[in-house]
Amino acid sequence: MPDYTKIDKPSVLTYVFYPREESGPCPKYAFDGFVQVADDAAVHCRFYKENDAWPWLLFFHGNGEVASDYDEIALFYFKYSLNIVVADYRGYGKSTGIPTVGSISQDAHKVYDSVKEQLKGKGLRDDLCIMGRSLGSISAFEIACRQGSNINGLIIESGFPSISSLIIRHGIAEADMDLEAITGECLAMLKTITIPVLIIHGEYDTLVPSDEAETILENIGSRDKEFLLIPGATHNDIMFVGLRQYMEAIRKFVEKTASAR
Repeated sequence: MPDYTKIDKPSVLTYVFYPREESGPCPKYAFDGFVQVADDAAVHCRFYKENDAWPWLLFFHGNGEVASDYDEIALFYFKYSLNIVVADYRGYGKSTGIPTVGSISQDAHKVYDSVKEQLKGKGLRDDLCIMGRSLGSISAFEIACRQGSNINGLIIESGFPSISSLIIRHGIAEADMDLEAITGECLAMLKTITIPVLIIHGEYDTLVPSDEAETILENIGSRDKEFLLIPGATHNDIMFVGLRQYMEAIRKFVEKTASAR
């Protein structure tokens, strides 16, 4: 697994993370859950459920977002017969603690285990597709690597194979970080992932350019891999610029991977 200790320093973290404490009241079609990830930190998850029989996506959101931002976005998933649980990170939304790259990487495993337990405890389906948007790709890759065939499939939207490239683009690299080693560890992790994968990216994404998606496709070990490039979309409008393409691709992928189990 990638070792992020050399980049988890204040000079980097202030550029990498933009936590927000806002969190709206839980809507009637959702319920909240918390995951104790450390003695001093708990991560908030919001479960959006429309139908007990529908499959679930475990979604790790992008930077600057919080789970409650998806209170209305979840309704689009309902239109495509999907339930979705959105996980925050330490310090985001209702969560406590301080986010680091290492923590979002390792907390993902506890979030995954807890989400399955909470769904099972309510008599709901606990077979999951994992989805990571942008920063959330770090968490999603971790789960896909560790859980393997225990999950149905992996969806990466506007993601990157290694945070090293983000640090370089921000101009905050330091000599002792050994970013090449981190990139190598991340690519090695990708090669161990063999479950079906769907990559979605915006054509005009300048924050995370589309060649990052191509690097993921080239290195991930999955034989069953799909790539959807949304024409005219950037990093933050990708879902709505290509809404129908975006949602139909996700729905078909979830159906396919669930039926294959």
